[in-house]
Amino acid sequence: ADNIRYGRPEASNAEIAAAAHQLGDGSWLDDLPEGLATDVGERGARLSLGQRQLVALARVLLQNPAILLLDEATASIDPLTEAQVQTALAAVLRGRTSIVIAHRLSTVRAADRIIVLRDGQIIEEGNHADLLAGGGHYA
Repeated sequence: ADNIRYGRPEASNAEIAAAAHQLGDGSWLDDLPEGLATDVGERGARLSLGQRQLVALARVLLQNPAILLLDEATASIDPLTEAQVQTALAAVLRGRTSIVIAHRLSTVRAADRIIVLRDGQIIEEGNHADLLAGGGHYA
């Protein structure tokens, strides 16, 4: 719980639990030996990469920022964990301005606007369906 509380020290245990359970159905907590009371170790050493991502996303929900910047939120995680993180991302991104940097299409598919860069230049822009239909680099 303290690891999620990091960005908002005054948060109650109930608020922390609510944030953690908003990510998917909260089932990721069942994988932790002591749930929210699990000692995660220094820099989250006792957590999987996916669990670390979920803790970070729970922090975001607790802080509730107006603008969010995510850089490769699903990098280095296995497909099963990616599905959990994608579900969590949907909850985190809902209702806020977000800039998401990603290489995986699954991470940006629901974005209102996608900007495709190559060599630092914008080469395409649009939503997922329009970019696929355009048959360009994104597709």
